[in-house]
Amino acid sequence: MRFNRFTLQIISMMVLIAVMLSACGPAATPTPAVDWSTVKSVEEGGGMEALVAAAKAEGELNVIALPDDWCNYGEMMSAFTAKYGIKVNSINPEAGSADELQAIIDNKENKGPQAPDVIDVGPAFGPLAKEQGLLAAYKVTTWDTISGVKDPDGFFYTDYNGVLVFEVNLDVVKDVPQDWVDLLDPKYNGQVALAGDPRASNQAAQTVYAAAMANGGSLDNIQPGLEFFKELNAAGNLLPLIANTGSIAKGETPITFQWNYLALANAESFNGNPPLEIVYPKSVNWGGFYLQAISAYAPHPAAARLWQEFLYSDEGQSIWMKGYCAPARLADMLERGVVSDELKTKLPDPAIIESAVVPSGDQLSAARELIKTQWDSVVGLDIK
Repeated sequence: MRFNRFTLQIISMMVLIAVMLSACGPAATPTPAVDWSTVKSVEEGGGMEALVAAAKAEGELNVIALPDDWCNYGEMMSAFTAKYGIKVNSINPEAGSADELQAIIDNKENKGPQAPDVIDVGPAFGPLAKEQGLLAAYKVTTWDTISGVKDPDGFFYTDYNGVLVFEVNLDVVKDVPQDWVDLLDPKYNGQVALAGDPRASNQAAQTVYAAAMANGGSLDNIQPGLEFFKELNAAGNLLPLIANTGSIAKGETPITFQWNYLALANAESFNGNPPLEIVYPKSVNWGGFYLQAISAYAPHPAAARLWQEFLYSDEGQSIWMKGYCAPARLADMLERGVVSDELKTKLPDPAIIESAVVPSGDQLSAARELIKTQWDSVVGLDIK
């Protein structure tokens, strides 16, 4: 068979291309982009470097219901930004747990500036949010060292613990109440305040729960708590104001039901002006904890997961300790000897934490529902 010159040139070129392709090997398959909204562990997403890179590319993180003086969250947010260069947007710092869930629901679609990436909620709200499909499953690298409540799939997990106290402004209150029954005395007229709306706030709802235990109720009988606040309101002692650091400092809410870590932080920041007394009520030592979770609709899913990794690192847990909180990994860190002597002085007496009455998640959910539905009809005071 004869070939003309042109045909020979074509054949030569085809042979050359074939040789070049065989030398190069098969064409590389592009690595698919990671969908961080579905990633359930840092390993699944390609490792910590990949997570940090993705979070930095997002550039922002939306948090909600985190006052700067709550468990030292102000430092937590600034430290996270300093470490990773990610801007933290703090939405509605004074919101309650119910508001956090509602914010996810309200911003499912637009994922705008009011859409939270992560939430920090009371124990009853973690299971509720999971049930409503609002949470994403994710287990941090330190998962096995977290003590407390942990959803088996990683939808929510304990972050820190505390006990309920009376925070008393001594510039206003000279005869300090030592127990719940004392608060009914007429001398405390217009002086007693909740730190939230019991219909929406975990802290306020648990205050009602603790009052039940102190007044003949039980973990399964919350009604005495509502009756106590009804009596407190009828006596004119219960204020319709939500207490906060400013109102406590000004003497507007002289006696406040508060988590001990918030009261201790206030005492430090006030530095005696005004002087505070922190009272652990005699009749019941009430313990409480909060839960961390990631929104299933997080606009910054990688940053949300990196935030969780930071919170549950030794560094993040130590920042919580500086805010007088007992974090979920405290036992592990004490065992490894990585808690400084200075931080140990800020931790509550272990006996107080260990002896605290702590209801189950189901009991808290039942109590929350009762308080939410009966507060108006039984107590009849709008706290805002």
